[in-house]
Amino acid sequence: MKTVTATDAQSRFGDLLMHAQGEPVTITRNGKAAGVMLSAKEYQDLKRQALRNALIEGEESGDAGPLNREAIRRAAKRDAGI
Repeated sequence: MKTVTATDAQSRFGDLLMHAQGEPVTITRNGKAAGVMLSAKEYQDLKRQALRNALIEGEESGDAGPLNREAIRRAAKRDAGI
C-alpha cells in the first residue's frame, strides 16, 4: 500500500486518485496514519461486507437488532448492484 503525507496528497490529488483505483493509499499527518483513499468500488465492497456481517451476526444471535433482516438483505443487494 502506498503511503504519502497530507501535504503531498494535496499537491498530487489527481495522481493519488488514479493510484487508489488499483490499491488503497494511506495518508499520514505528523508521521501517523490519518486517512485512507480507496476506489469507489472498494468502498462499496466494504459497505456490502459490513451489511452482510451485521446480518450474519443478527441471525446467529436470533436478533437482527433495530434493522429488519429483509431490509438488510435489500440494502446489501442495492449496494452490490444486484
